[in-house]
Amino acid sequence: MSQKCRIYSLEDFVELRKAGKLASHILDYIAPFVQNGTTTAELDRLCHEEILRYNAVPAPLGYNGYPKATCISVNHVVCHGIPSDIKLQNGDILNIDITVILNGWYGDTSRMYVVGEASKKALELVKVADESLALAIDLVKPGVYLGDIGYAIQAYVESKQFSVVRDYCGHGIGKVFHDEPAVFHFGRPRTGLLLKPGYVFTIEPMINAGGYKTRLLSDGWTAVTCDHSLSAQFEHTIGVTENSHEIFTLS
Repeated sequence: MSQKCRIYSLEDFVELRKAGKLASHILDYIAPFVQNGTTTAELDRLCHEEILRYNAVPAPLGYNGYPKATCISVNHVVCHGIPSDIKLQNGDILNIDITVILNGWYGDTSRMYVVGEASKKALELVKVADESLALAIDLVKPGVYLGDIGYAIQAYVESKQFSVVRDYCGHGIGKVFHDEPAVFHFGRPRTGLLLKPGYVFTIEPMINAGGYKTRLLSDGWTAVTCDHSLSAQFEHTIGVTENSHEIFTLS
């Protein structure tokens, strides 16, 4: 299936920068509140209030019926974890995924947090997830294929004896929450969409400590690892420039 991608202008990049900056600010803002005994519902409430303070809107709230302002995925939850009254415990790892709509533009980013002292395996998983995103972003420029990016992530992650989730991927974004292209985090070199200036998309590798397979819980949103192994994810929104790339969601 051939993919396409909207082309955004330099003026559009100014607006994407603002939305991305706000999304990354929310992740900075919430960090001190990620503590033993705090509920993910409380973290969601704090993020929601901070987003509103900037006259922005949390994109997930009401999206296809999603009930909360953020996605918070703890331990073996891969993505789309619904904030709840369950309390965080020492050693938990969690991903907080923030998407804001600011002046009609979307900023989408996520980050891992560690509650207290996590296991050596958990910390290594978080580190590899972060590094896999960084090496993928380094590749982004005109003339590179999306398959090159997916291949680089997969090769690195598997060299560390972890696995890359196949069921979920990055996506085009801008004035639409989820747009073409689909950005897979595995693949073959020189396949998929050829990058051009003005393309904007997320890269958000989900890395599992065990196997790559996932299953969806009965709530219709929460994706977990089939083998109950830990999962970690980082995400940025990226724009392709004339010669390189810009990260809109840097802290």
